Amino acid sequence: MSKIDKMSILGVRSFGIEDKDKQVISFFTPLTVLVGPNGAGKTTIIECLKYATAGELPPGSKGGAFVHDPKDAHETDVRAQIRLLFTDVNGEKVTVSRSMSCTQKAKNYTFKSLEQVISRIKDGEKKSLSSKCVEVDREMISAMGVSKAVLINVIFCHQEEANWPLSEGKALKEKFDSIFAATKYIKALDTMRQLRVKKGHTVKECQLELRYLKQNKEKAHQIRETVATKEAQLMASRDGIEQIESQIDPLENRMTDIEMKLGKVMKLDNDIKALDSRKKQMEEDNKELEETMEQVFQGSDEQLQDGYQNHQRTVREKERRLTECQKDLEKAGRECQRLNRVRADLLVEQGSLQQKAGQHTQNIKNRDTQVRALSAFLEMEGYDRPPFSALQLESFHQHVAQRLEQEKVALNQVMADLQEKEQQKQQCVDEMRDKKTGLERTVELKKDMQGKKQQELKNMRAELQRLEGSSSRLQELENKLANAERELQSAVQSSSVEALKAEVVQLQSERVELDRTQRKLDQEMGTLNIHTTARTQMDMLKKDKTEKEEQVRKIKARHSEELVSLLGHFPNKRELEDWIHGKSKEINSTRDRLSKLHKDLASSEQNKSHIAAEVRKKEQQLASDEEKFFNVCGSQDLEQDLSKLREDLEKISKQRAMLAGATAVYTQFISQLTEETEETEPCCPVCQRTFPSDSDLHDVINDMQSKLRLVPSKLKNTEQDLSRKEQKRDEMMALRPVRKSIVEFQQKELPELRNRLQTVNREIERLKGNVEEQETLLGTLMSEEETAKACLQDISLMDRYLMDLKELERKIAQQAARLQGVDLTRTVQQVSREKQETQHKLDTTSSKMELKRKLVQDQQDQIQLLKNDVNETREEKLQLSSAMQKRQQLEEQCVELATELQAFTRDIREAREQLSPLSAALEKLQQDKQELVEHKRQRQEEGRDKLGTIKDKVKAISNLERDITKYVDDGKEEYKEQKEAELQETNVQLHEAERDKEKVNKEMGNVRQDIDTQKVQERWLQDNLTLRKRVEELKEVVAKREALMKDMGNMQVLQLRQERRDAERRLEELKKNRSIALGRQKGFEEEIMDCRKELREDQYDKADERYKNKMITMRTTELVIKDLDLYYKALDQTIMKFHSMKMDEINKIVRDMWRSTYRGQDIEYVEIRSDVDENALAGGKRRVYNYRVVMVKGDTSLDMRGRCSAGQKVLASLIIRLALAETFCLNCGILALDEPTTNLDRDNIESLAHALVEIIKSRSSQRNFQLLIITHDEDFVELLGRSSYIEHFYRIRKNQDQNSEITKCSITSLATYLH
Repeated sequence: MSKIDKMSILGVRSFGIEDKDKQVISFFTPLTVLVGPNGAGKTTIIECLKYATAGELPPGSKGGAFVHDPKDAHETDVRAQIRLLFTDVNGEKVTVSRSMSCTQKAKNYTFKSLEQVISRIKDGEKKSLSSKCVEVDREMISAMGVSKAVLINVIFCHQEEANWPLSEGKALKEKFDSIFAATKYIKALDTMRQLRVKKGHTVKECQLELRYLKQNKEKAHQIRETVATKEAQLMASRDGIEQIESQIDPLENRMTDIEMKLGKVMKLDNDIKALDSRKKQMEEDNKELEETMEQVFQGSDEQLQDGYQNHQRTVREKERRLTECQKDLEKAGRECQRLNRVRADLLVEQGSLQQKAGQHTQNIKNRDTQVRALSAFLEMEGYDRPPFSALQLESFHQHVAQRLEQEKVALNQVMADLQEKEQQKQQCVDEMRDKKTGLERTVELKKDMQGKKQQELKNMRAELQRLEGSSSRLQELENKLANAERELQSAVQSSSVEALKAEVVQLQSERVELDRTQRKLDQEMGTLNIHTTARTQMDMLKKDKTEKEEQVRKIKARHSEELVSLLGHFPNKRELEDWIHGKSKEINSTRDRLSKLHKDLASSEQNKSHIAAEVRKKEQQLASDEEKFFNVCGSQDLEQDLSKLREDLEKISKQRAMLAGATAVYTQFISQLTEETEETEPCCPVCQRTFPSDSDLHDVINDMQSKLRLVPSKLKNTEQDLSRKEQKRDEMMALRPVRKSIVEFQQKELPELRNRLQTVNREIERLKGNVEEQETLLGTLMSEEETAKACLQDISLMDRYLMDLKELERKIAQQAARLQGVDLTRTVQQVSREKQETQHKLDTTSSKMELKRKLVQDQQDQIQLLKNDVNETREEKLQLSSAMQKRQQLEEQCVELATELQAFTRDIREAREQLSPLSAALEKLQQDKQELVEHKRQRQEEGRDKLGTIKDKVKAISNLERDITKYVDDGKEEYKEQKEAELQETNVQLHEAERDKEKVNKEMGNVRQDIDTQKVQERWLQDNLTLRKRVEELKEVVAKREALMKDMGNMQVLQLRQERRDAERRLEELKKNRSIALGRQKGFEEEIMDCRKELREDQYDKADERYKNKMITMRTTELVIKDLDLYYKALDQTIMKFHSMKMDEINKIVRDMWRSTYRGQDIEYVEIRSDVDENALAGGKRRVYNYRVVMVKGDTSLDMRGRCSAGQKVLASLIIRLALAETFCLNCGILALDEPTTNLDRDNIESLAHALVEIIKSRSSQRNFQLLIITHDEDFVELLGRSSYIEHFYRIRKNQDQNSEITKCSITSLATYLH
């Protein structure tokens, strides 16, 4: 069991913060007493114990009130520490250290809990645990052996919360629930009830889900069978496709070779055509180039190249000179730009200097104006005519400085005089206030002493009045004592305690036997619970076996007729699969025949469409050729039209030649006639005849000139007409192959294609009849196969059920072997009923035993009550005798107190008479002082304003003088003149640079004109070089074309084209067959994919496993619900039983202690009532207890809350705490009582001391029992000191620093102190 040994306190509340202020207290066994006046720090001891053990701060101490006040310690941060040495429940020494700090902020305090450490000594080694590693509060509760609620509310209960047993109902219920530790069990009951409801919903949901899961499981089996069939068909289709592809690959390779060769032929043909086109284009370009040239160079290539290079050198020289001129021009431009920039900078700077000069003039004017204004303000003479010289300004500043210093001295003198007067007034006020305060304190002190003396006199007179009837009361007590002793002797003789105890012993033996039977039933229940799972699994296996047998019967009934009609008997899965396999082979062979027919039919139809397309193509080609032929020729006789066109071409060519010669002839004739007119007599150039007159000559010349002007247009029209005729001739020449193909189409190709088309149509009709016959046969076979496959799924399922039945029989046998030796006739419900019956008997026996014990207790209580009456009467008689002896002493003290009261009244009246004139005089002095202070403030502000104004004006004048001096010292005026001269020089240089630039521009114009003249000659030379280069290229093109024509003639083009047509036809047939097979394969794959996709859906994916898991979940949940019902009832009954036992035990202790302690006659005893909440029971919830403390007198019980006195409340709360400690503190014998005598009268204080001594006596055998009592009542301590359980006590008081100190004193010193 745990106990506390020693505790040190530093920096908590009134305990000091220095190491020298640390207080250490050792706790005695069995009683430790602490004595001290109010405010000494007694309650702090319990607060420290509570915080050290439970980590709980005292009420109202948030915000740092638990730590020593930083203001009182004159510190911003105060640290506190509590160290407790105790023995834990295992008998080991443990030390806990808790530290905290309080920091003073601007407006409040900040409390902070620092590191907390638990230390133990194990095997001679110290081991520590910090709050960073473990939860210290939980470790302390475990070490102390009691709950936190008991520590806070019972063991270390704070004085402010000591009366919690009489608090309002809700708070009282929370306290008792936490002490009984019933909260976690109540939560467990609620959790079990909610869990049972939840599990019930789970069972219902499982039943609904199982119905659908079973359907999904059967559907999933059917889909898997379909997938297997389609996969077999898919494999066969893939094999057929592989065979077709093996024939396609060689054909495609051969087609690739042919295409490559034909591509080469096509490339050669394209190259030849490209060369022809290039040759024609080059000839036209050469002809066009010759026409654009004035004349063709007649020399050799070397001469032409030398002439071109010489001309290039000349041109390069001219260009070099042009480049030099451009550089000179750029240089001149840059120089002009530079001079313009310099000129602009000078203009800007000139403007800035002019602005500064104007500002300088303005500054001088402003300075003179301010000097004149300040001199007028200060009433200084000689400064009213500006401008001022430097000597005048210097004199002005000296005068201003002297005047400013004089103003300061005058202001300081005035302020010093006013300050001295203010101090004199303040001294008078202080003297008057001290005198008044002294008189007021004297009045208050006298009044306090007068009140205390009056109360003391009142108490003495009341005591004397009480003692007036003591003699008659003494005789009554003697008679009462004799009667009480006779009643006590009679009660002892009539009691039957021994007989009742014997009956209790017999009932105890019966209870032991019932407990043994109950334990056996518990063991049997455990065994049955262990085998419950096996029995449940066996029941489920038998149920599954019955269901599967029913499924097998249903499958046979469903498919028996169909399978017998197909096979002649009801097969198993293997026989049905073999029959389906044979039928599948027959269907495949039929499909192969049908596929071949389809291929032949498709080939014929493709051939038909190909021939029809060829016919349409030939007919369209024939119509197109005929239309083209007619558009060009206009008739069908090509040769006749061609000969006629040739004649027209010959005529037009002759006309073109004539017009081309006419230009030269007319030009020559006109020049001859013109020349002859100037030199000799003109004559006709043809007939050599002279002209009769000049007019005739001019008419001839004009006529020839007009004809010469018409020649170009006529020549152009003739050339256009010639070009059109030549183009038409070429088109007609190109139509010769077209005419040949038209004749071939009409006479040979079209008739042959129409005959082939009729033959193919007859073949298609025959193939369609065969296809229809094979499809009918295939439909019959597939119908039988589908029927068998539809049955196959159920047959497979039936075989699986049969295998499952074998497995279930094996598992049933295993479970039966596992349950061998278990009494299967007894169920959990039967054992549970027997257990409940046994528990009922046990409860009945316990009730009888408790009743007998209660009768024993009642008789013992009656005897004890009579003994208490006898003792109380004796004690009252002794007290009354002692009081009679004190009466004379009290009368003398009353006379002395009356005299002292008259003296106090006289002193108070005299002091009040002196106070009245002092208050009026003090008020007058304070008013005079306030007026003087206000006058001082006004004079000070006026002086400061005047000084500030003078300083500001002096500062402004100084700033202006500084700017003026800086302008003169910097030489700004000379700098301005220098910049104006630089600007004039820059303007001259800029004019000269622009003149040089104009000169360079003129020279560049002349050079450019020479270069343009040379460009014309260079163009003529380049054209001659280009012409000669093109002639060489034309020769190369002609040679290359001849080589390509030779290569093309070596390739067999017609054979390659025929071979390509045959390969294309064969390849098209194979690809068509492959497409049909791929379409069928794709259909199978899509069906398989759909089935697998359907299997991947949520309802079919893992359908078997889900069904099994859901069934197991439902069965186990049902078992869980049954177990929860049993556990709920057992825990609820246990809580009820524990609660009633503890409450009876607590109430018994409370009754005994009340009767032995309380000296009044109005209350026989008090007890705690726990009433069941009927509303909770009516709602089907667990029972809820409401607590209240009642006082009993006879047959009447009343709630103590609101009806008892303050002393009764304190005593009842104290007794209830003692009873709770006796009941719940089995592992911790500690109890702290803070001011237990509060509000108790002397009789109850003495009886409380007697009761506490009796408790210590009864528990003296308990090694670690500790009672800690804190009180200021030294008489109460003296009563406790009469026992042999206390030798020393602790006295707590404050030292000269107002810090709490703990001193260990002997109990004998207390008696000396009291006397």
